Amino acid sequence: MNKIRLLIADDHRVVREGLGAILKTKADIDLIGEAKNGLEVTRMAAAEKPDVILMDISMPKMNGIRATHLIKDLHPEIGIIALTMHDDDATIFELVQAGVDGYLLKDANSDEIVKAIMTVHRGESIIDPQITKKILGELTQKRPLRRAKKTHQNKYHLSEREIGVLRKVAAGKSNKEIANELHLSEKTIKNHLHNIFAKMKVDDRTKAAMKGLQEGIINLEDSLSES
Repeated sequence: MNKIRLLIADDHRVVREGLGAILKTKADIDLIGEAKNGLEVTRMAAAEKPDVILMDISMPKMNGIRATHLIKDLHPEIGIIALTMHDDDATIFELVQAGVDGYLLKDANSDEIVKAIMTVHRGESIIDPQITKKILGELTQKRPLRRAKKTHQNKYHLSEREIGVLRKVAAGKSNKEIANELHLSEKTIKNHLHNIFAKMKVDDRTKAAMKGLQEGIINLEDSLSES
């Protein structure tokens, strides 16, 4: 198995060194570089092509949100995990809009960080269900969510199974959790998600969930009851 090529971006040297010391001990992770500001991480992402970036949000020259936007526009295959001290609704919503694949507070322990890296590398998002609720709350303020209706379901020709998977994605469930709850294999769930993304013309699970809620394919109450 190839190691996960990891890049760390943080303007605090002690944070970079601390994370690096922990992650260098992990057999599945190859720490390929460290960036101290947003401009530097965008350049390193283009040159080094990491699999995953641990991205600080508050950095000089360019903040992590802007850097995430630029990297995702040019290299959507790179997984980005936001590391921040902020859990306010506005910051979370900006990160999701930028295309971040995961969100961790800086007080996360080493096991949580490693799990997040592994999860994002598998092509999944890692956003806590409580954060999902914050996102949904922000959405309801910006645009009223439609009730789920058959006519909206047919717009993208999603099957009932695909709608069920999408509902669980909106609840913040991982592929493994969805597979266990639906008594299916993880490979089958990945196939369902691939089909959902293609039909809805999105490139990640968070955007699919947001679009599903906004357009009435799934509804807020059912999604939150899944968490």
